[in-house]
Amino acid sequence: MDWNRVEGNWKQFKGKVKEQWGKLTDDDIDEVNGRREQLEGKIQERYGIEKDRVKKDIDNWYNRQEW
Repeated sequence: MDWNRVEGNWKQFKGKVKEQWGKLTDDDIDEVNGRREQLEGKIQERYGIEKDRVKKDIDNWYNRQEW
């Protein structure tokens, strides 16, 4: 998986991230700024999900994106 695509196009992905993880605030999403580890941490914080599950959820979300 090439997360660099998400980082480089973060402005386009912000809306998709918000759709998937609606508990994330706009400030959370701005703070993440495309960094996967930051996104994982924010999702864990807002949803109370363990790290392995968050990684899997992000992978599934990423793989569903239309490139």
